[in-house]
Amino acid sequence: MTAAAQLRSGKGHRDENFPVASLLIKAKHRDPILAFYEFVRTADDIADHPTLKPDEKLAHLDALEAGLLGRIEGEPVAQRLRASLRDRHLSTRHAQDLLTAFRMDVTKLRYQTWDELIEYCRYSAMPVGRFVLDVHGEPESTWPANDALCAALQINNHLQDCRADYTALDRVYLPLDDLKDAGARVEELGALRSSLALLRCLRSLADRTASLLRESSGFAAMIADFRLSLEVAVITAMARRILGLIKTRDPLSENVHLTRIGAMGSVLAGVAAGSLARFARGGFASRRAKDA
Repeated sequence: MTAAAQLRSGKGHRDENFPVASLLIKAKHRDPILAFYEFVRTADDIADHPTLKPDEKLAHLDALEAGLLGRIEGEPVAQRLRASLRDRHLSTRHAQDLLTAFRMDVTKLRYQTWDELIEYCRYSAMPVGRFVLDVHGEPESTWPANDALCAALQINNHLQDCRADYTALDRVYLPLDDLKDAGARVEELGALRSSLALLRCLRSLADRTASLLRESSGFAAMIADFRLSLEVAVITAMARRILGLIKTRDPLSENVHLTRIGAMGSVLAGVAAGSLARFARGGFASRRAKDA
């Protein structure tokens, strides 16, 4: 079997739509986060590989999981993550959930409803944020807000890349019910620009994604680790800006990804908003203590 490292796309943590173990994160937490990222990125690249057959992809994903669990010597990325989890006394659960999502990418090419898509996000997106929270020792009470933000990030990505997903991998993450309700057809995703019906569907899904972002409001402020709370605030600002592009542009024919300037603007906006929310929370807590 071809080594998993040879199947990598070349994409790294600096190429993502959101910061991964940025300088906002404390140095002591970056290594486990990067070990997790490299494992997940490898698995994602296997699931998206253009020439591997489905059974080969599944075999590689199974081998990664076996390596993670210590059942075989495994790939270096699996060994590195296993060691990092052992050192931090962390579970393999989140990594295994993501492997479930990548197996779905291999075997499930269509989603009928919004609820099916959210169920996919439960495995493909939510575990990423949960892992970072676990690394920082944050309580599970932060998970609902995390889950809403991570689902929004995932669906933003699906909306941005809907044409590429369809033409390169025959994957359609846009719920078929939503396409039908808008009067659009799956085949329209292969066009050079969106029809009015497809735009109607994309913007309707963007509105539903905005609801997820509203569900995650207050997430940054509830995180005890100040630097992680700033990172979450930055990610939230990026998600909102991307959603704004999706609502006003055509993902099939126009750029709906952040430019470097747009990303920097999001960083500054996120840091400012996160800092203000933190200070407001601290002031409120102080007043409550004084009143008590």
